[in-house]
Amino acid sequence: MNPIKDHLKENLDLLFVGFNPSIRSAETGHHFANPNNRFWKILHESGLTENKLAAEEDYKLLDLGYGLTNIVSRPTKAADEITKEEYQKGREELIKKISLLKPKIVCYVGKGVYQEFSGKKTLPWGKQEQSVIPGTIDFVAPSSSGLVRMKMNDVVAIYIKIPQLLGELKNVENETNWEEEPDIWKLLRKRQS
Repeated sequence: MNPIKDHLKENLDLLFVGFNPSIRSAETGHHFANPNNRFWKILHESGLTENKLAAEEDYKLLDLGYGLTNIVSRPTKAADEITKEEYQKGREELIKKISLLKPKIVCYVGKGVYQEFSGKKTLPWGKQEQSVIPGTIDFVAPSSSGLVRMKMNDVVAIYIKIPQLLGELKNVENETNWEEEPDIWKLLRKRQS
């Protein structure tokens, strides 16, 4: 079974990293395609997408500045089928992707994904104190799998912090955008005239 295509470009606002494609995703060629997977519902309910997208619309995330990839490309029925060697190879490839593409935030869809990537065993949900790759923010979110026992509201409460964080980053960018004249200079010029 073939891996599915990543949806990537430089300077993404947000890059989602899953474990690996499900068999259903491999069959359809789309990310998070298993009907029991709640990824698309979570994105919509957390405010990351205006409408609930279908898995077949995964490419539309690029228009929003979001990308999709996995730590391991081989499709499996369950993440516990992934070998240590596959994780090691996937970790190396993911480091290259993140370093090259420089997304603002990398959201690991599942605590286990980040544990495999970072080597850390104990970590909180949400923004991590220190990122694996400098210049990006690592954000750990619950897996969107239907097998996850967390209540949907609790899962969404974690994901909802991502649009808030993106908003904070955009505010900082706007404050330091030197292409536009800083407000303080406009104010000083008004006072002088």
